[in-house]
Amino acid sequence: MTAYNLVSFAGVFVLAGVAWLFSSDRRTVNVRAVAWGIGLQLLVAAFIFVVPAGARVFLWANGAVTAVLETSMAGVRFVFGRLALPPGAVSEAGEPSLGYFLAFQGLPTIVFFAALLGALYYLRVMPFFVRLFARVFSRSMRISGAEALSVSANIFVGVESALVVRPHLEGMTVSELGTIITAGMGTIASTVLAMYVLMLQKAIPTIAGHLVSASFISAPACVVMAKLVMPETGKPPTLGVDIKPHYEREDNLIMAVINGAGEGLRLLGGIVTLLIAFLGLLALANLGLGWAGGLVNGLFGWRVEWSIEAFLGYLFYPLTLAMGVAPADALPVAKILGDRTVLTEVFSYGRLADLLAAGALKDPRSAIIASYALCGFAHVASLAIFVGGTGALVPTRVKDLSRIGFRALLAATLACLMTGAVAGTFYTGSSVLFGR
Repeated sequence: MTAYNLVSFAGVFVLAGVAWLFSSDRRTVNVRAVAWGIGLQLLVAAFIFVVPAGARVFLWANGAVTAVLETSMAGVRFVFGRLALPPGAVSEAGEPSLGYFLAFQGLPTIVFFAALLGALYYLRVMPFFVRLFARVFSRSMRISGAEALSVSANIFVGVESALVVRPHLEGMTVSELGTIITAGMGTIASTVLAMYVLMLQKAIPTIAGHLVSASFISAPACVVMAKLVMPETGKPPTLGVDIKPHYEREDNLIMAVINGAGEGLRLLGGIVTLLIAFLGLLALANLGLGWAGGLVNGLFGWRVEWSIEAFLGYLFYPLTLAMGVAPADALPVAKILGDRTVLTEVFSYGRLADLLAAGALKDPRSAIIASYALCGFAHVASLAIFVGGTGALVPTRVKDLSRIGFRALLAATLACLMTGAVAGTFYTGSSVLFGR
């Protein structure tokens, strides 16, 4: 184990300490949830990165996702033709690719994976795995059956995860609601995983496997951070209770696919809308900051970069170092982590791909840690989506949800960083898992 591995390992506990500092009740700590949550992350990472059998599982998952992703592009190429060809590819007619277009290559895969997920739910494959992981979480970390089920669902889906515990939302404690919102923002959905794979696959050949493993590592990380930032002070009604997922099964497989694709289209539209709106608003805000900063720089003779991304980059800088990122790469990685907070992870993964293409990161481990740390919906837009979406299911708890919203965003952000630190703990540059 190198010095950087030790830094990443220590960073796991440093990030937990930061969460405790922002706790709503520092005297109340669920030691079992924190200890088992960190332990589960390390066990999963050790199995994947150290144990030979785990490495084979990792490579199988990477190959499976890559193969499914290739099939998902069949419909995209039929609809968009040459625009859907990735850089360097050539069509059957001999036409070369026009380059990378997020709208025609990355985003459309969401529709396919949403349809696939709908089919897996109808076939009862997904509910089986959701309940399996829920049992592991509830029994090991001793959290309520309802929040364990929702956290487990977040490994596979997004805002829909609250639906599996809909009958229990009304009676949940504030801490339980906080865990559900944190897990929603601290993980990613299977529907968007393919898009990130397409962005990074050229630079990191095994990125599909990494994102799958990050999804599993992030779930217990979210519980750890949620219980540190919003500790349990009440008595959850489903504590120690094994509950079944609540979902409405479609009439047949075709309807499941149709409705799943429809949900994917709505998700795609939401992502496009948020990117257009937030990128524009950020540019407007930076225009004002740049003008004001120029006056200040001229007055005091400073050479300070005035932008929201720069400010957030400096804010994330010490946390990036704590994850074990090399100092030479810490600032650019910190900036893309800061970008994610206001611009969504889609934009940040795109920036990471640009940095790798330009050779701007000196150490390969920096890219691996960043890809894990970005694997979550921890941004302002997501906060509105998850608080609003969950509030729509249980209107009587909207006040509680809105009150804990920003705390949950903080917990989700720290959970993503903890996932990056865990990946950094087990990084070895000679491993086949890292494309070597």
